[in-house]
Amino acid sequence: MSRRFLAGLGKTIVAALLLGLSGCSQPVDQLAADYREGIGQNYISGDGAYVFIEPGSRGDRVTFSGELDMGGAFDSAEYAGQPILVNFWYAGCPPCRLEAEDLQELNETFSPDGMAFVGINIYDQRATSLTFAEEFGITYPSILDAGSGLARLSFAGQITPNAVPTTLILDSDHRVAARVSGLITDMSLLNRMIQDVLTEAG
Repeated sequence: MSRRFLAGLGKTIVAALLLGLSGCSQPVDQLAADYREGIGQNYISGDGAYVFIEPGSRGDRVTFSGELDMGGAFDSAEYAGQPILVNFWYAGCPPCRLEAEDLQELNETFSPDGMAFVGINIYDQRATSLTFAEEFGITYPSILDAGSGLARLSFAGQITPNAVPTTLILDSDHRVAARVSGLITDMSLLNRMIQDVLTEAG
């Protein structure tokens, strides 16, 4: 067999495994119920993919900035007092593609309530990032972090995103309040976490 064939086969297997894993998680209602029972306390799902940190246990404020794919720049300081959802991604990442429309749905649902949304693209240049946004109907911008890595570095010592995709929810003080490691498989649970962070913000 050629190396090219084996490489393609490997990518196919990885994508299939990601899809399979997304179907093996606990039922949505059970995860959400478990979270609700533990609200007010640190919460970690059984597989460790979903983490919610109570306000008294959160780390320091995260400040980050960078050039945006849609033009201009992002500076978290301009969102003082406003929670922010941050998604680390890149266009060639299979689970990033699978969850893109879910993230846009969250953006449409919670932006009017005061949740800011921003991506951090760790690999692509502007043209690729914008093509991805057009393909999946993404209307929020992404920081282009491939060249410097400074946006990712800003989260070091907090809950460092060590896998892509990773989704973080920052509270109104821009401390990490919640994390989803890997593909978002439970929209109900993530919805509840966002709602709780927005409720904290008043």
